[in-house]
Amino acid sequence: MLGAHLARLGVTATHHVAHPRHTVAQALRIIQVAHSSSSIEYKPIKSVLVANRGEIAIRVFRACTELGIKSVAVYSEQDKMHMHRQKADESYIIGQGLPPVDAYLSIPEIIRVAKENDVDAIHPGYGFLSERSDFTQACLDHNLRFIGPSPEVVQKMGDKVVARQMAINAGVQVVPGTDHPVITADKAYDFCIKYGLPVMLKAAYGGGGRGMRVVRELAEVKESFNRASSEAEAAFGNGAMFIEKFIEKPRHIELQVLGDKAGNVVHLYERDCSVQRRHQKLVEVAPAPNLDQRIREAMAADAVKLCKSVGYENAGTVEFLLDNQGNYYFIEVNARLQVEHTVTEEITGIDLVQSQIRITEGMTLPELGMTQEKIIPQGCAIQCRVTTEDPAKSFQPDTGRLEVFRSGEGMGIRLDGASAYAGAIISPYYDSLLMKVISRASDLHASAAKMNRSLREFRIRGVKTNIPFLLNVLENQKFLNGTIDTTFIDENPQLFQFQPSQNRAQKLLNYLGNVLVNGPLTPLATGLKPAEVYAVIPETPAANTGEHVDGLWKTATDPPRGLKDILVAEGPEGFAKAVRNHKGLLLMDTTFRDAHQSLLATRVRTHDLLKISPFVSHNFNSLYSLENWGGATFDVALRFLHECPWERLEEMRKLIPNIPFQMLLRGANGVGYTSYPDNAVYKFCELSVKAGMDVFRVFDSLNYLPNLILGIDAVGNAGGVIEAAISYSGDITDPSRKKYTLEYYMNLADELVKAGTHVLCIKDMAGLLKPQAAKVLISALRERYPDLPIHVHTHDTSGAGVASMLECAYAGADAVDVAVDSMSGMTSQPSMGAVVASLMGHELDTGMDLDKISKYSAFWEQTRTLYAPFECAVTMKSGNADVYQNEIPGGQYTNLQFQAFSLGLGDQFEAVKKAYREANLLLGDLIKVTPSSKVVGDLAQFMVQNKLSAADVENGAENLSLPKSVIEFIQGYLGEPYGGFPEPLRTRMLKGLPIVKGRPGATMTPMNFADIKSDLVEGHGSRITDYDVLSYAMYPKVTEDYLFFRNKYGPVDKLDTRIFLTGPKVGEEFEVQIEKGKTLHIKTLAMAEDLNANGEREVFFELNGQLRSVMVRDQEAVKEMHVHPKVSPGVKGQVGAPMPGTVVDIRVKVGDKVKKGSPLVVLSAMKMEMIVQCPCDGVVNTLDITKDMKLQGDDLVLTIDPQ
Repeated sequence: MLGAHLARLGVTATHHVAHPRHTVAQALRIIQVAHSSSSIEYKPIKSVLVANRGEIAIRVFRACTELGIKSVAVYSEQDKMHMHRQKADESYIIGQGLPPVDAYLSIPEIIRVAKENDVDAIHPGYGFLSERSDFTQACLDHNLRFIGPSPEVVQKMGDKVVARQMAINAGVQVVPGTDHPVITADKAYDFCIKYGLPVMLKAAYGGGGRGMRVVRELAEVKESFNRASSEAEAAFGNGAMFIEKFIEKPRHIELQVLGDKAGNVVHLYERDCSVQRRHQKLVEVAPAPNLDQRIREAMAADAVKLCKSVGYENAGTVEFLLDNQGNYYFIEVNARLQVEHTVTEEITGIDLVQSQIRITEGMTLPELGMTQEKIIPQGCAIQCRVTTEDPAKSFQPDTGRLEVFRSGEGMGIRLDGASAYAGAIISPYYDSLLMKVISRASDLHASAAKMNRSLREFRIRGVKTNIPFLLNVLENQKFLNGTIDTTFIDENPQLFQFQPSQNRAQKLLNYLGNVLVNGPLTPLATGLKPAEVYAVIPETPAANTGEHVDGLWKTATDPPRGLKDILVAEGPEGFAKAVRNHKGLLLMDTTFRDAHQSLLATRVRTHDLLKISPFVSHNFNSLYSLENWGGATFDVALRFLHECPWERLEEMRKLIPNIPFQMLLRGANGVGYTSYPDNAVYKFCELSVKAGMDVFRVFDSLNYLPNLILGIDAVGNAGGVIEAAISYSGDITDPSRKKYTLEYYMNLADELVKAGTHVLCIKDMAGLLKPQAAKVLISALRERYPDLPIHVHTHDTSGAGVASMLECAYAGADAVDVAVDSMSGMTSQPSMGAVVASLMGHELDTGMDLDKISKYSAFWEQTRTLYAPFECAVTMKSGNADVYQNEIPGGQYTNLQFQAFSLGLGDQFEAVKKAYREANLLLGDLIKVTPSSKVVGDLAQFMVQNKLSAADVENGAENLSLPKSVIEFIQGYLGEPYGGFPEPLRTRMLKGLPIVKGRPGATMTPMNFADIKSDLVEGHGSRITDYDVLSYAMYPKVTEDYLFFRNKYGPVDKLDTRIFLTGPKVGEEFEVQIEKGKTLHIKTLAMAEDLNANGEREVFFELNGQLRSVMVRDQEAVKEMHVHPKVSPGVKGQVGAPMPGTVVDIRVKVGDKVKKGSPLVVLSAMKMEMIVQCPCDGVVNTLDITKDMKLQGDDLVLTIDPQ
């Protein structure tokens, strides 16, 4: 460039600047001497101050550095940590005490800094003061050069009305509009009355989409004018508006121009800026695709003609609207550098910022080698503006801390940014632009492919971005075809269909940080901590190489065949026949469910179950079934383990394909604690079979036949194995027990056989079936039903479980329950090893290997120590034969103990057990199994806590506030107990409440699963599955909480158990496999001691070798601080801030009646205003904000009492 300039002046580069010791400054002095005879003064610039911030400031600094010019930054108080001030050679604060935007609009402050620090020239960037003629004049008045057009040109082009007239004078076609700026809504209204709609409202003294609105309805004119004018005032310091007719479906084409002091003007070809939202450009392409060459040439000629007519100097953009008839209209000149100047640079190879500086110094376009014939575009460039806006929420600006930032680079990609780095704070005060990504390739398709690849490499966490939207644009066929208009976004709603980012790694770090700062997020039942062990997983044997089964080749990981294979091949009837024809005793292993429900409060996680699953599949293929689902497992998985029970079932099925799975189905109660509409139970069974369930042990907590029949029908319709269960209570060998006799059980068995059960089960949930009673009952059933498989479930609470199960086997039972040795005994099931050893050599020999059982037991002995916080042995040291008196079910026994301790009744557990017996008798001597056992347990705890005897309850029921479960039972919501409800106690307890007659679910309105799914998708995103819908059907509130938790903390089920429960230690390294082939390596580094202003602590990690940190609110510490409340997820009537911002207007007050959709509050953020609308009809209950208050996203704005 220097050589070319010297050549024009007749000075050879060899003679003057070739010497290697000559500096750039010396060369410039030589040029200045040689240039002194020219009509245009050449005056080198030594320092440039950029009166702007962010990426454009850095863009100018880089150009200065390349030219050997000192760069100077200015920054507001809010920008003191911003990158642009660090990229400059010098930086100075401006506008102390002023609002954030006003600091950069303070002309005196900027001039002061420039004069105090010997600045030669000022570059305005874009936005802020870049189109203010008074700023341009102020620079010149203080002997500061302005890198841009003259004040006169800035004034003319900045005034939309004057610019329009200049275009008319130059013979350029314009859009009909106002002749002068409009400053009142009434004047705007009058124009619309006179010229009709639609119209475009535009800021008269600024651009960039700020203060721009399309108005199509007369009723909206004044409101739209006021909002647009307010935005313009905030962005440009002047709220005057320009109004023009709105051209339907135009393309937005703009011409880049450069002019010099000698009157030369060239164009650098056009850009297509039609992809825009709220009139703000998002994607720009150069050159404009599919633009007729004649139109291209005519537009360019008009742009140059207009600029020459006004004496345009420096860089500028002439903008046109092109309709579908080929007519184009001048709309404005942006007398500054544009955000999208980058694509022009990429296709022309011309550095526009350096050109601006050189023109300001006095160089002419020919000297710079920029004559029109030499400017030849090559290839295609695309710019995407990556913004911190959420496209799923109408592009609401998002603010906060960038927890993670990783960009997409590589060949053909240019990145222009400023605040894009991990740890950066995105503030609500300025534009939401985070980074500009520019791709360049040979054509539109190739350039779009590079851009697509780059954006997919980005990883941005902590704030929402528009990248998902940009990717949809880049893959849209209309865009790739190259001809779109400004309605492209509005007319393509599919652009807003996003696959949400999983963000699993950062969510897991947030979870770990929360556990470290606030303690376990899963309540721990005891003071014990999980052991620091990694359970040894026994080796899984490989199948025999080369073995063929049914014509199929078996791989090294295929497990041996089991009863599941028979079930698949022959169906439930064939399965039942195979069970009955089996010679030895079959076992059901409860280790995967009931054993840990009884011993460890159902807290064993999928993570540990899956570790041992392959070993079970390969070594215990002869099992009758594996009990692994249903019952309390479902509730606890969602509520406390924060994992999906359906995913547990599917994953176990993949690893154990050969053993039937068994679950507990509470008849008409599904897997819940109440009654449901019939279709919910049917759908639940259908999905359960689909997910991998085989055998359904259908029971009812009261042995209420209608509830049982409903469950049987539902399982049958789903294609599952029906195992109808008789819940056992009392003692059939005790002649004094008159209620639950052998005849009662035999009659119930008859009804279940008639209903079509494939297997008959005796469900001895409390371990009350003594050996002699077992012999009597099973013998009678076997005699009556010689071909029907019989399965016996029990608990070993008394210690007699092994003896009872052996008696069942001898009497003709086909299968009995056991748990692996280290998970057996007490309230769990009898020992697997003990039963297997007892039958060795007997005709009922199980055929199972004690050595394999020992390895299986060793794994669980170690794993059990991970669950020490839930260990029943803390409060229960052995079995207890008093179960024959209190009849507490095994699964409830330990839970009741934990509850007693949590209620402060730990030292009164003996009293609780006694009260349990009394409560049972008060309620009529019930069959006690979930949920009826819960009713008895709740009443017992209530009695002990309130020091009530059975007589006190019976005589004073009218005056007692009894537990909800007791009242609902008495009303009939669980069905009708055998022998009826106790009177007159029932009447006293009801106090006039309505009663339910018959089966509760029969009269309930069917659930609308489509509506449930729609509501869940609205509240939790598009990843909602049918499984989530059925979880919600069973447990609405629990499922909502689980979904919120999952969205916030990610796949916590992938963490090792100790780390999941109590978090890692500082300095600890561990791995998390989030899916096959994707493993996270995490190291905990440190936790900050100090809190920030929001009551948060910073927790530091190393993730895959990179530093990461998360901010976690300290829940204890914030109790001492005033922190604005947040909205509670799922609470109707709470209205939160949809985006961070400042409250600029409050439209309601407490007590006002409001309608859904009515405006409540106006927020302003990033120079954009948003109206917060009412979510429902109601009355304003609280107003939690004040005018000018600064809010963060989801801060509570107000509450409404829904009507």
